[in-house]
Amino acid sequence: MTEAVAQIVDTVATRGDLAHLALLLWAGSASLLSAHALRELGRSNRRFEDFVTAVAQLNRLLVEDD
Repeated sequence: MTEAVAQIVDTVATRGDLAHLALLLWAGSASLLSAHALRELGRSNRRFEDFVTAVAQLNRLLVEDD
């Protein structure tokens, strides 16, 4: 994959269109960052769901004892 990226960069650089290269790099990094943020948000939601489930189980145990 890095060879393909290097080839794209070389092609754009030889044509002298550095603005398009900068835009490509910006768009790629923004896409990767947003994908990472969404993945972390999903993990956070799962951890929160586990926490809420544990609190509900504890609540059920405490209510049964009374």
